[in-house]
Order: sequence, then C-alpha cells, then structure tokens
Amino acid sequence: MKISRRLFLGGTAVALTAPWVNRGFAADDITIASIYDLSGGLEIYGQPIDACLDLAVSELNEAGGLLGRQIKVQKYDPQSNIQLYTQFATEAATSLQAATVFGGITSASREAIRPILSRYQTLYFYSPLYEGGVCDRNTFLTGSTPSQTIGQLMPFAVKNFGKKVYVLAADYNYGQISTKWVRDYTAQAGGEVIAAEFFPLDVTDFSAAIQKIQREKPDVIYTLLVGGNHMSFFRQWAAAGMAGQIPIVSTSFGGGNEHIVLTPAESDGVMAAFGYFQEIKSPANEAFVKRYHEKFGDKAPYVTEHASATYNAVHHWANGVKKANSLDRMAVIEAIESGSTVNGPGGPSTIDPKTHHCATDVHIGRAKDHSFEILESFANQPPADTAAVCDLVANPNDNQQYVIQ
Repeated sequence: MKISRRLFLGGTAVALTAPWVNRGFAADDITIASIYDLSGGLEIYGQPIDACLDLAVSELNEAGGLLGRQIKVQKYDPQSNIQLYTQFATEAATSLQAATVFGGITSASREAIRPILSRYQTLYFYSPLYEGGVCDRNTFLTGSTPSQTIGQLMPFAVKNFGKKVYVLAADYNYGQISTKWVRDYTAQAGGEVIAAEFFPLDVTDFSAAIQKIQREKPDVIYTLLVGGNHMSFFRQWAAAGMAGQIPIVSTSFGGGNEHIVLTPAESDGVMAAFGYFQEIKSPANEAFVKRYHEKFGDKAPYVTEHASATYNAVHHWANGVKKANSLDRMAVIEAIESGSTVNGPGGPSTIDPKTHHCATDVHIGRAKDHSFEILESFANQPPADTAAVCDLVANPNDNQQYVIQ
C-alpha cells in the first residue's frame, strides 16, 4: 500500500510525531480502518473522534483483544476532501481488506463512502449525529438523529422562548434535511419557521443574514451550521451587539467544539441538544473522562457526541465479533442485530435491529464559560424518525436514505 502523509497506522493524531507510525503489530492482528478528517478544515471534529476511537481500541487490546488477536488501526486522513474519502474507502475495502471501517464526519462524506463499502461488502460504522433516514444493513449508525434531539429541543425552545423560529443551516444534505425536521417539530410544538437560510461550508460573511434576522425579529434562532462558518457567524453576531439578544438553539453547536474556541461573550447562553456532553454527571462518564485524560493528557480535545458515539461504535463492533466468534461480516452483523448494548460514557447505547441506529439518552445543555451546564435529560430515546421508514428485519436488502417530505 502506498503510504502518504494522509495515512496513519496505530496511535492517535493527538500523539503523532510522524506521518506513519508502526506500533509493532503482528502479522495476524485484526486490521480495522478509520477515515476521519485530521486536517483540512474539519479537523476540530476529527481529532476528538480519533482520540476516542484509539481509547476504545486500546481498552480492547489491554483486555486481550478479540478472538485472541490484537487490533490495529489503519488511519486515513481525507483532509476534508470527498475525493480522498472515496479513494481511501476503496483502498480500505480492497488492498487493506479491513475487518470494518469507522469513518465519515459530514453526511456528504458518509454518502460518498457508504455505497463503496456496501459494494465491497466491508462492514461500516458511522458515528456522528446526523439527519436520519439511512437504511442499510451493511451500516451501523451510533450517533443521535432528529427525533432524539430536535424532537426534544424544539418543544423546549417554543415553550421557553416563543413561536417564531429562524433557521441558519449548512448547505448540504445534513443542513437541508435537518431543517425539514426543525420545521416539522416546530409545527408540532405550535410554532413556525419564518425563514431558513442555507450556507456553503466556506461562507464567512454573515452580515446580510444578521441584518435579515434583525428585521424579522424571531423569537429564537436555530443553527445547523457546520465547521468554520459556525465560528464566523457567532463572532459576527457578537460584534453586531446581538449576543444574548435572541435565544439561540442548535443540534450542531458544540459538535465542533465551538464553545471552546469562541469566547464566553460570543457563545455563553447558546443551547444545544446532544446524546452526550462531557459534563454529564455520572460514575460511568466521570470514569471515562478520567481514562481519556490519563491517555491523552489535560490538553486533549473536548469529547463531543461524535467522539463518544465513536467510542460506543468500536465496542458495538467488538460485541458483534465476540458474540459471532468470527470476523465474518454477515456473522458480525447478525450478532449485533441479535442484541448489543454498550454502557457508554453518555449512558446505555442499544442497537435497534430494524434500523441499525441506537436508542440513547439525550440532554439539553447551555454553554457557559467554555463548557455546558445540563438543563434537561431524556432517557433511552429511540431512533423514531428512521424507524418510521426503515425495517431491515422485514426488508434486509433495503439500501437507501429516506428523506422527510
């Protein structure tokens, strides 16, 4: 295999000092692949994901590995480039013959590689929260979906702030489809989306949007922005003297550690709904955070939902391998479908066999001083949006993404 600066073997990006690191794995070790942006603009998402994947793998290896073998991770850095995503997915499935692939941050990257991995019959785990609707027996999705997060956040927002909602969203499938869910759950709560604007990821000037918001005077703003444009909006919003003037809620703010990078004056008060916050007070989470910092140090990136769900995804895969006593793709899929629960840092994560999504606890948090304070929690929320359209038990050959209309 051609080794480039985009390819990593073993350890996490947090600790890498060379583009390729050989940790002395044996020839018969189990090879898995990860394809996450460790550079290229979305690395703020990829770095905590990468760290949590490493933590989960190291825990498995320290406990004896799987099937009496150690696990090695072949890492690819697509540099936020969809073409590299497809190239690396093909390489992981063919040349590497990975036992499974963990990868994709944006929904666009997922939909670029999911068909490739399905075609080559390589098991795939996608862990970031997303817009829901993927129905594919070859894929397991461990992050939260709109019914779990937007379904809790919009009734909270309409009840506490008012009925007129203004949406700012990323201009690709995540933002576009999630906005449909915001409209739906806002209407169910008795409110109305009065405007929705979509922005490519490279947009940095939000002055016109801020002026429109000031004219429309919504009761609440819902942000579904992603990456650098999220930072730009909040900085310009605060510079316009608008910070704290209109409540802002989101199911993407914090997923890229915006609350860490922005100043408290720019971000305090923003409310978000996720399946995980690092600040959750529970013995399981406190033990997890302690292990995480013992491994990566006090300056390790804040653990996002994307990252904790990746930790869970590795352990769901391991559950399947252990139960199947095999690396065979279909045997592992069937084993996970027969029942897999991971007692993860955010609470139990249980695979729904019909959708390959997870039932999970969900929390609403408010940004304050570079952290989140938990306002409300909702236990064991099912992936109801995808369950309404996807049944892989009845239709195992279904392979598509359903979109709310």
